[in-house]
Amino acid sequence: MAQDTTRSFSVITDGLPSQLPDIDPAETGEWLESLDAVIEESGRGRARFLMLKLLERAREKAVGVPGLTSTDYINTIPPEREPWFPGDEHVERRIRAYIRWNAAIMVSRANRPEFNVGGHIATYASSASLYEVGFNHFFRGKDHLSSSPGSASGDQIFIQGHASPGIYARAFLEGRLSEQQLDAFRRESEQGGLSSYPHPRLMPDFWEFPTVSMGLGPIDAIYQARFNRYLLNRQIKDTSGSKVWAFLGDGEMDEPESIGALGVAAREELDNLIFVVNCNLQRLDGPVRGNGKIMQELESLFRGAGWNVIKVVWGRDWDPLLARDTDGVLVHQMNTTPDGQFQTYTTSSGEYIRENFFGADARLRRMVADLADDDLRKLSRGGHDYRKLYAAYKAATEHTGQPTVILAHTIKGWTLGKDFEARNATHQMKKLTKAELKEFRDRLYLEIPDSALTGDLPPYYQPGPDSEEIQYMRERRAALGGSLPKRVVRAKPLTQPPAKLFDELRKGSGKQPVATTMAFVRLLKDLMKTKEMGARFVPVIPDEARTFGMDAMFPTAKIYSPHGQRYEAVDRELLLSYQESVQGQMLHEGISEAGSMGSVIAAATSYATHAQHMIPVYVFYSMFGFQRTGDQMWALGDQLGRGFLLGATAGRTTLNGEGLQHQDGHSLLLAATNPACVSYDPAFAFEVSHIVREALDRMYGERDDKVFYYLTVYNEPVPQPAEPAGLDPAQIIAGMYRFRSAPSLPDGAGEGATPPRAQLLASGTSIHWALGAQEILAADFGVAADVWSVTSWNELRREALERDRVNLLNPEAAEAVPYVTRVLDGAPGPVVAVSDWMRAVPDQISRWVPQPFTSLGTDGYGRSDTRAALRRHFKVDAESVVVATLESLVRAGEVKASTVEEAIRRFGLREDTDAVPGTDGAS
Repeated sequence: MAQDTTRSFSVITDGLPSQLPDIDPAETGEWLESLDAVIEESGRGRARFLMLKLLERAREKAVGVPGLTSTDYINTIPPEREPWFPGDEHVERRIRAYIRWNAAIMVSRANRPEFNVGGHIATYASSASLYEVGFNHFFRGKDHLSSSPGSASGDQIFIQGHASPGIYARAFLEGRLSEQQLDAFRRESEQGGLSSYPHPRLMPDFWEFPTVSMGLGPIDAIYQARFNRYLLNRQIKDTSGSKVWAFLGDGEMDEPESIGALGVAAREELDNLIFVVNCNLQRLDGPVRGNGKIMQELESLFRGAGWNVIKVVWGRDWDPLLARDTDGVLVHQMNTTPDGQFQTYTTSSGEYIRENFFGADARLRRMVADLADDDLRKLSRGGHDYRKLYAAYKAATEHTGQPTVILAHTIKGWTLGKDFEARNATHQMKKLTKAELKEFRDRLYLEIPDSALTGDLPPYYQPGPDSEEIQYMRERRAALGGSLPKRVVRAKPLTQPPAKLFDELRKGSGKQPVATTMAFVRLLKDLMKTKEMGARFVPVIPDEARTFGMDAMFPTAKIYSPHGQRYEAVDRELLLSYQESVQGQMLHEGISEAGSMGSVIAAATSYATHAQHMIPVYVFYSMFGFQRTGDQMWALGDQLGRGFLLGATAGRTTLNGEGLQHQDGHSLLLAATNPACVSYDPAFAFEVSHIVREALDRMYGERDDKVFYYLTVYNEPVPQPAEPAGLDPAQIIAGMYRFRSAPSLPDGAGEGATPPRAQLLASGTSIHWALGAQEILAADFGVAADVWSVTSWNELRREALERDRVNLLNPEAAEAVPYVTRVLDGAPGPVVAVSDWMRAVPDQISRWVPQPFTSLGTDGYGRSDTRAALRRHFKVDAESVVVATLESLVRAGEVKASTVEEAIRRFGLREDTDAVPGTDGAS
């Protein structure tokens, strides 16, 4: 006989007492017999209902049973638990209609033939109610400076990027934006033009958070909420009244960044955080889960991560049907219908819905027998029902001990008409035809005549500042603290630390080898002790504090934890014991570069968000910075963040033994692509001192520049020289200076009457190879070479490009000469540039160098070996610099080619293994 598998179920043991002894088997048996009896007499549905009720009661009594990770496909909050809705339903419906219309018209007008700049209509159409319930009843603005303790910062609202047209349309009704500005949507060259998406750098008085790079909004919102608690616990700012709201798309939740930090929010009990996921079941090209149920999947994910989950699935017109569903047949149908089919129901007739959704079971047919086909077609989704949403928002804001996610079922393109709603192509549809405009108008009940819709520019709808709707909007926002979104900067410049604090690194280290990473950390420790800004520093570390020598900060600064330290540290008797504290200053993010950048962004923009200057200092393996989290660094610039990124263990050869995945030879190129990033590759500790001092003044002093700094520092310990006498620090900041002039050589020391000359340019750790080459060239080949320290190839290029721009626009004025050209003007001989980076890094300045230019670099993948072997492999060691210099002099006619061949053979450059093992490759 074939085995019947239809009734087979896997045995679930998760959380059940499979190993605990049964102290009363008889009582256990009675409970099991009762369950069996219910199943036999009333069916599995009734048994399931009773078990869910028992679980609910167990949770009420704090029995401690595991929670369900998934519940039925119905609203979490039943009708009888919904609170009274305090707003004016009719007025709010009218407001939403006006905003919907203006948002769609703005995008449609922007896509007339002469512009055709794109835009999105459908996302906001699906989420209008989600935003409006918040704007009218929950989102707190920034105007409550003292009347509401803890609320001066207002709420932080992360708005879904593609919904920006609706936010502009609301601001238009409030009088914050003009019709001319709406018409300049996506045309920022126009006066007052509007950016495509939320971009604070482009609209610094309007947007707060850039969110359209999908996935960054969720993780940045989590770390924003966490940083709010950090400020509160460190008693820097009372943020107890601030909530962080993140509006997200269900398709966006597939991004790793969207879900990668959910555990952080639950672990730290961030009940100041609310996610609102717009579950319109569609991503950009089609269903998010055509064969599945994305809301159920997300519910399991969030519940499993420890979040409070509120589902808003169905509108109020489903309540009577669910009330009559005594045997659970309707809920079962809801549970088993895939998203792709729900999308089809949205576009189908009532007859089709009756036959296919309700027709599978006679009980379902009877349930809707008194409803017309048109009634079935209009059965609504919960994300469009302001009463259901208000109940969810209120429950979320009152929940304690957990972050909350609201999963709201909506229809993409809702109210836009049959050609838009729930269509797979909806995301790319940017214009409304004349017929679609009329249908849209009729569905919104707007008083716009047909004659106004016949021209090329359909009109915006503005009822006027004295209308009931506009007055209502303004009254609600005034009560909640002012209009949103709005970016406000109230922070004052910080008093700079005393100049003498920076003098220690300028003295050098004598004979003691010190890596530039250690030099920076030493300076940071001193800065953190200053009364002027010490408490403002926020060290951020991704689980590598000991690698970078920052474990020395553990006992004093301590590691931030909202729960303090509830255990005895295993290394508690050691001087550098791991110590956590509620008031801890360091943010130790574990193995999460994305999480670290989330903290950096929150700290770097605190001057605007909370009117408090904070100075993030994020120290990381340089390979795992721009390469791994460059998108967040771009968002940092967009959000006008300031602070320090430290690419430690920089370069492709200083991190010896690590190999391909760890050795960075290109992050400076990636940094060069970020317009807000000021990057330096310092060679010496005294350069680090001047750069940091300049950066603090530039970002946090009177200049108030909206930039952030990227410093590449090295783990190779070398004796640090004292700052040369007479050095102008402005040259360090500008990007290069002559560090060591060529030694004096007698005439005839080279191959001609006077010694050949050359210029060696080097940055970071490569300065030592250039200095070694300078000695060899002088002693063995009679070549006099100057050595220049290039502190920033990127800044040299940036300044030169700006000079070129000036010359382009001022052809009749005196030529503006780039700094690199001026400083090298008259320097004799060819230029050889060397660094621990790809040749493309120094090549950035080649067009402005007046001499013949040659570069050496570490192109290719890294490899595991000693520093000396690596440098020989890439041909950047001192001997390679010598050969490159001689070869440049051959082209200049000052050295014979045979001399170059002799040098190659002498140094064994054709074989990687000829480097001396265990040396640094400098000689």
